[in-house]
Formats: sequence, structure tokens, C-alpha cells
Amino acid sequence: MPEFTYSAKSRNGDVKTGSMEAPNVDVVLQRIKAMNLVDPKVKKKGQGFALKMPGSTGIPLKTIVVFTRQFATMIDAGLPLVQCLDILSKQQELPPFKKVLLAIKNDVESGKTFADSLARHPKVFDPLFINLVAAGEVGGILDTIMNRLAVQLEKADKLRRQVKGALVYPAVTLGVTAICTFILLYYVIPVFGKMFSEMGKALPAMTQAVVDLSDWTKNNVLLVLAVPAAIGFGLNAMSKTPQGRNFLDRTYLRLPVLGDTIRKVAVARFTRTMGTMLSSGVPILDALDIVARASGNVVVTAALQQVRTKISQGKTMSEPLKETNVFPSMVVQMIEVGESTGALDTMLNKIADFYEDEVDEAIRGLTALLEPMIMCVIAVVIGGLVVSMYLPIFSLAGAIGGE
Repeated sequence: MPEFTYSAKSRNGDVKTGSMEAPNVDVVLQRIKAMNLVDPKVKKKGQGFALKMPGSTGIPLKTIVVFTRQFATMIDAGLPLVQCLDILSKQQELPPFKKVLLAIKNDVESGKTFADSLARHPKVFDPLFINLVAAGEVGGILDTIMNRLAVQLEKADKLRRQVKGALVYPAVTLGVTAICTFILLYYVIPVFGKMFSEMGKALPAMTQAVVDLSDWTKNNVLLVLAVPAAIGFGLNAMSKTPQGRNFLDRTYLRLPVLGDTIRKVAVARFTRTMGTMLSSGVPILDALDIVARASGNVVVTAALQQVRTKISQGKTMSEPLKETNVFPSMVVQMIEVGESTGALDTMLNKIADFYEDEVDEAIRGLTALLEPMIMCVIAVVIGGLVVSMYLPIFSLAGAIGGE
């Protein structure tokens, strides 16, 4: 059954978001109406990457981060909301985001709340952003909330750049190695193969194997080019099915070294977001719902949804977290301490600080581990091809020297 995400307003103007499984949109609308919510916006949930970060429509996350920080500074200085939006829209150089800011400014001028105006652009501002702004407006602490949001987004941006930076080097290096290997097999080795065949002597086993591989590559070039594309297409297709996505995400968490890093990233993201929302006055069940949908991993999402269900039944957060076996025991113990002392939000932020440092160390270690491994792969593949082509020449030189 397809899953739908929705946003709607309560009778007092609060924006409510969530997701549900239903046969079609009409059923979703009927359920939303039964919940006494109005102005619903429903969208079929994609099965791809679960985390909808700001900037998913061509607006970079960095742009949202800068906007939030500037907006927080202006609000903190006492500037009116509309004037802040007017100044920032005029300064904005990115046309799509400039258009969004002007639309938000017009909505605020027409009497809508800032949160409602943001909610009209769900592809730019995620539920976390909207719900925190709504909490800030209700509590009269929008300046404080925007500063917290700025810190939250800056941390998220740093975390994402760290992960991307760690993956770029090995991906580019292995890609270049694959291209060089193909060029050698398709263009260079056939020249040597023709020269060796004219010598009329048996080739060393290693050289013969490489020549045969080169011949096979030339005769099956379409297959060689199609295999990587087919693998990529297959993984993408798997990620778009619930079963496939569940299998892939579980596999990622079980990978040696990399799986531990992925788990630390998930913990850092969960604790930072949860801590920010709780300290901003967002109810714990609403916060868990948003954090679960923004986890980026269906295993973590399922675990947090299970925790949310148990909390709604009267349990504490630490008990069901422990039962999921997804989060490290240290995280569960620290959350338990936070609950018992009444400082859960503070404890969650401390955990986030710790795990962000852990991610930093893990990525440095991963990079240090990958570099020699990649060098070994390049040496074996490229070096092996080159040496195999020189073996007959060495043999011939040895034969001439022995005469």
C-alpha cells in the first residue's frame, strides 16, 4: 500500500505534519478531515533517500544555513519580521530562493504566520524547520528559535560535508582507475598483443591472460560498459522498494568500518535534532515523528517509530530505545540519565556533540584506511597490466643474453 505524507492546519492555526498508508489520496484527505485538520497538502511519499534536506529543489543547504543565521541575527537585533524578509530577499542572489523569500514576505504581510508561510514551501523548508518556527512564534521566542535552528543547520551541513568529503576521494580515484584500465585493455594492450603474435613464441601465462582479457573486452565492449550502469540501476530500483531499501540500509549498518561510521552519523543527527526540538518546546511525540521521518535510514526510522509508540503508551524514551538494538548502549544510558534529571534536551545535545566528534574521528580514520587500500588496488591493477606486457620482452632479452 502506498505511503503519503501530509501537512495540514489545526483549528488554532498550528501546522501538523505526518505520514500514513492509504489506497489513494482521497482516503488520506478523509482521514485528515476526521482529525479536524484543514487546508491539507498531501504528497505520495518517495521511496528514495528518506532525509528531505532543505535545498532538495536546487537550493543548496548552505544557502538555507546562511539565510537562517542572517535572519536570526536580524530578529535578535529587534527588526520587524517583514523588514527582515524584505532585506534578505533583496540581498539573495539565487533566483529560486529569492522567489521563495518574496512569496513568504507577501504571505506574512497578508496576515499569515511565519510558520504557515514557510509551510507553503515544503520542498525548501522541512518539517523540522517549520515546527520549530511555529513553536517560537507561539512562545514568543522566535529569535531564540532561529538561533537554535541556525546552529542545527550549520551542524547538519558540516556533518554532510564531512561524509561527502570522505567519499569523494575514493570514488574519484577508483573511477579514474577503471577508466585507465579500460583504455589500456581496449587500445594499448591490443598493440602489444599484435606485436607478440608476430614473434611466434608462446607468451607467459600472465601476459596471455591479459591479452585474452583485452580481446574479450574489445569483443564485448557494450557489455563492459553496461555492467556498471546495470548495477547502478539495480541498486536504485532496489532502494525504491520497501523490502529493497530495508535490505540495503541494514547492509550499510553491517559493513565493516563504514557501518560503524553510518551508525554514528545517524546517532549524531537524531540526538542533535531531537535535542533542538525539545529545548524549543516541541512535544516529544511530535519531535520523534519528525526525527524518525528525517533519519535517512529505514532501520533507524522503524526504531524511532517503535520508540514513539511505546512513549505514547506511557514508557520513557530510554526503555524502548534499548529494545531496538539500533542505538549504542552509551546513548541509551545517557538519555536515561537525562530523563531522570529532567534535562533530556541538554543531555541529547551533549550526546550530539560527542558523536559529531566521533564522526570526525571515524571519517579521518576511514580516509586514512582507504588511501593505502586504494593505492594497493591501483598498483595491482595498473601495475599488473604493465608488468604483464613487459614479461615477454624480459624473456626475449634473457634468451638473447644466454646465446
